[in-house]
Amino acid sequence: MKNIVILISGRGSNMEAVVRACQAEKWPARVAAVISNKADAKGLAFATKHGIPTAVVSNKDYPTREAFDAALRTVIDGFQPDLVVLAGFMRILTPGFVEHYAGRLLNIHPSLLPAFPGLATHRQALEAGVPEHGATVHFVTAELDHGPVIAQARVNVLPGDTEETLAARVLVEEHKLYPYAVRLCVEDRVTIDNGQVTVAGNNRI
Repeated sequence: MKNIVILISGRGSNMEAVVRACQAEKWPARVAAVISNKADAKGLAFATKHGIPTAVVSNKDYPTREAFDAALRTVIDGFQPDLVVLAGFMRILTPGFVEHYAGRLLNIHPSLLPAFPGLATHRQALEAGVPEHGATVHFVTAELDHGPVIAQARVNVLPGDTEETLAARVLVEEHKLYPYAVRLCVEDRVTIDNGQVTVAGNNRI
């Protein structure tokens, strides 16, 4: 039984998707904790309702990113995580933190990486005029939004799309993609070799 720790900063809709899938599909894993850097993050109430332990480590309580990450790491490690899943965790993590969880730290990004890293991805996609957009689940490395890709989901960019309509369609796919990718890792079907991910078995969502 693997332990999954999920980090959020807000509503945590992708956290909800992972929790629901883990329970409904009876993964050989449990969500051991949901941790936020904000005490008012709405996702904490969802976790509590589902019997999942929660914790708050506020970045405002620490003078540096390194000090915050060290405190956060201590709390995470108390839950003995096999996977640490970022679900709308709005912090740039230090290289030392990322290295500590190398190979078990996941993130979902709302673009088809390597296209459009960083913020405002839907606006970037519309301004670039691309025919497809989507989401990517990847391992986190010290370079922002550049870790090895586990899985992607695609949507067509439609005539008349706005940032909001495009974001809404991508989010629907995120809620399917993230649980799928986390389950692959839980089932030990993902390996990394020279920065490239290989998925064993059927890799359809």
